[in-house]
Amino acid sequence: MPIEIAVTDLKQAFDDARNLDGSMSERLGIFTDAVRKQHPAAAAIVDRLVTRLKEHGAGEAAPKPGEIMPPFTLPDENGSLVGLTNLLERGPVVVTFHRGHWCPYCRISINTLAKAQPRIEALGAQMVAIVPDREQFAAEMKRDSNVRFPILSDMDNGYAMSLNLAIWVGSEMEEFMTRIGRVLPDYQGNDSWMLPIPATFVVGKDGRIKARFVDPDYRKRMAIEDLIESLK
Repeated sequence: MPIEIAVTDLKQAFDDARNLDGSMSERLGIFTDAVRKQHPAAAAIVDRLVTRLKEHGAGEAAPKPGEIMPPFTLPDENGSLVGLTNLLERGPVVVTFHRGHWCPYCRISINTLAKAQPRIEALGAQMVAIVPDREQFAAEMKRDSNVRFPILSDMDNGYAMSLNLAIWVGSEMEEFMTRIGRVLPDYQGNDSWMLPIPATFVVGKDGRIKARFVDPDYRKRMAIEDLIESLK
């Protein structure tokens, strides 16, 4: 039987993080600290994954500021196709990558972005989120996190791969995730056990990247204030 770590022991920390009127790092920090205190062995597995990824320069080859953001056309949570080119016709676009609807860090992160959406839209920009989950799970993530922007399905991590963002979780993490009931093939429809590195790209109306945040440590995300500043 799956060990319901995220559902039982950490549920209060997760709720506290999402309800906090604080910054991205403060909200994520609440949950990160709770994991380290309540489940140090699980935190150590993540630490080893992050160390491995950083040693191999994971994410470093992703598109950089000044470069053209490669275009995409992906289905949203309703099955409608959304293209970057069409979005840019209306203004700058914030493109965010998340590991999946099941990831508490991603749910905290995307909820923080949803709260900041009025500030982002006031600067004439739009947001889209990209996950490797199938549409039904993208829809679940949108409902659960009170999101009003599209959540797109990047099946088989094809777009993430094209940006050098896709990584293999490794055998230790695969075993751990299976043990706690986070079985990626059930969500993604393939058995590759690959995920995108969570990342944020601020793309100007000209299609060029104005700012990016890429960190193999999925417990960290781009600060809202940095995102807003790049749009200004």
